[in-house]
Amino acid sequence: MPDAAPVAKTKKAKSSENVLSRAGGTGDMIPRDRRAAFLEQMMLSRECDRRSGIVLRQGQAWFHISSAGHEALAALCELLEPEDLIFPHYRDRTLMLARGMDAEGQARDLMAKGGSHSAGRNMSSHFSHRPGNVFSLASPTGSQCLPAAGAAWASVLRGEKQVVVCSIGDASTRQGEFFEAVAFAVERKLPVVFLVSDNRYGISTPTDGLSPQRLGLMPDAITKVVDGSDPDAVHAAAAAVLPDVRAGRGPAVLWCRLDRLDSHTSSDDQRLYRTKDELAAMRDPVALFTDRLEAEGTIIPGWADQVRARLADDVEEVFDRVAEEPSAHPGQVMDHLFAAADEQPTAPADTRPCGGTMVEAVNRALRTGLESDPTLVLFGEDIEDPKGGVFGFTKGLGTLAGPRMTNSPLAEATIVGAAVGLAAAGMRPVVELQFVDFAGPAWNQIASQLTTLRWRTASAWRCPVVIYAPWGGYLPGGGIWHSQSNESLFTHLPGLRVVVPSTPEDTEAVFLESFASPDPTLILLPKHLMRRQHPPQPGPAPARGARLLRTGADVTIATWGNGTELATEAADRLAAEGVGTEVIDLRWLTPLDREAVAASVRRTGRLVVVQEDNRTSSFGATVLADLLGSDDEFYSLLAPPRLVSRRDVHIPFHPDLESAVLPAADDVVAAIRSVLA
Repeated sequence: MPDAAPVAKTKKAKSSENVLSRAGGTGDMIPRDRRAAFLEQMMLSRECDRRSGIVLRQGQAWFHISSAGHEALAALCELLEPEDLIFPHYRDRTLMLARGMDAEGQARDLMAKGGSHSAGRNMSSHFSHRPGNVFSLASPTGSQCLPAAGAAWASVLRGEKQVVVCSIGDASTRQGEFFEAVAFAVERKLPVVFLVSDNRYGISTPTDGLSPQRLGLMPDAITKVVDGSDPDAVHAAAAAVLPDVRAGRGPAVLWCRLDRLDSHTSSDDQRLYRTKDELAAMRDPVALFTDRLEAEGTIIPGWADQVRARLADDVEEVFDRVAEEPSAHPGQVMDHLFAAADEQPTAPADTRPCGGTMVEAVNRALRTGLESDPTLVLFGEDIEDPKGGVFGFTKGLGTLAGPRMTNSPLAEATIVGAAVGLAAAGMRPVVELQFVDFAGPAWNQIASQLTTLRWRTASAWRCPVVIYAPWGGYLPGGGIWHSQSNESLFTHLPGLRVVVPSTPEDTEAVFLESFASPDPTLILLPKHLMRRQHPPQPGPAPARGARLLRTGADVTIATWGNGTELATEAADRLAAEGVGTEVIDLRWLTPLDREAVAASVRRTGRLVVVQEDNRTSSFGATVLADLLGSDDEFYSLLAPPRLVSRRDVHIPFHPDLESAVLPAADDVVAAIRSVLA
């Protein structure tokens, strides 16, 4: 961009003065020394969109989302600081240019090159730019809102003046997570600006009768309706709200009305559902701002045409050059699911015998974490003193934690989504879900943000969140929504570490290890075992991998969680008959200590897997399939392996019915006899 545009030797036109007054007055508009440069930035964005369409038609790209009509929103960036964070929308191409993602970066994003911000893993126009503090965009609409609120919360906890901008389309504001994020930001007076692009369409569906603002659902106290086609109006609105937002007086919503000049995506044709008159009446912010700058004398007539021609040549050269760059090597597609070896902390010490209850072990570990790590934050329902959570995990930690331990609203998506933002902003969030059965409302954040962030950004962003939750049955009166295990839902998600401890020693070790891990961890705590007094273990055990509970030469049992009690009882009963049963507590499901099970199977020749989850598509079935798929283990088997599991039925409420559907020690004994036969 040139340092300054040629200035016409004329006075400002009166019509231009009227437009500027509508924008809020000359003091609020984009400064004179930045106006030509900002127009050129808008023009560069438009040219990148135009060139993207050509590249797509040439078969060098597969998908494109145009930002044409949304360029004026980048005027907000004129008022931001480098440390401010942006959670973008997929039409924020100009905003990305303003934060340093140049035409080369835009071309690499379009063509999914190996050198792109996602190494070709994320869809084009799903922007991310770590140097410019732009968070990575995920496809599920509105899923950026709660992490944005969490990042703003991190700023408050650190006593900083960082502002977070959450950009979103008006159709996506009907997502529940948008409302949760606004409510959370208002509740805690978080420094968030919600930048809403209201182009009156959600793909082909008109939003005039659907959007929260047009329905009167947005609070007037924090909402400002803006002409989103006018850079000066956007600048003026941002200048009006940012000082209060930055000073900690709470969030603001800039509801920007503008026009989507192109179809929703390259896969859409808006001429099928919009009339010619409607399309002809749309406002082009680039043309409007060009006319204004000419009228006010900031640029001379013809300047814009010259710049447009130069940008066309420059962008064509950039896109042609990037087209020759290599794509990411397929052999590297597994990289960045988890942190690289040089990012991993040193191996933790062996667990130390402690005994007591698992609840006490959780509390000890949380206390240690709070004492040793000033970035550790505890968040969950009812966790503050005096209650300390429904199971008492956090009881008595309030004085030590101070503002770093706080009750969440009754909203699991907020709990996990805010944790994603906290972690991305450098905090160490440890969050409690009252029961893992209630993870459903948080599933979008778990599956779309938490587990994909590192991989989809090639480790530019990371998400070391620790989630812990009571898990499983064998505690009468839980019923359908308090007794499920469902660990296979979570082990199915690449990028998430899943662990099920069954002793106080393992519980404390797992928490302490997870506090130092650079990756997200889900800790599932068996309710049946949590309050039971455990004697100290006879000796230390490795903090990672599987633990050997019994040794034997006749059969191997692999299990975890409540299954350890069933397996050890069955092993003890059969020992009286001379049957040697090797019982392995997997503990870590992801990553699985496969070799511990495989080595045992090669010794015993027989395998029984015990789980309380239901059979179909379960983790136990995965363990069997994995071992049967290897020649070494398959040809070591002396009998078909067995899976002891719940049938495909929900957990009923009545204790007798619960006992009828959950596996029992008798079922394990029967399975062992079967493989021995």
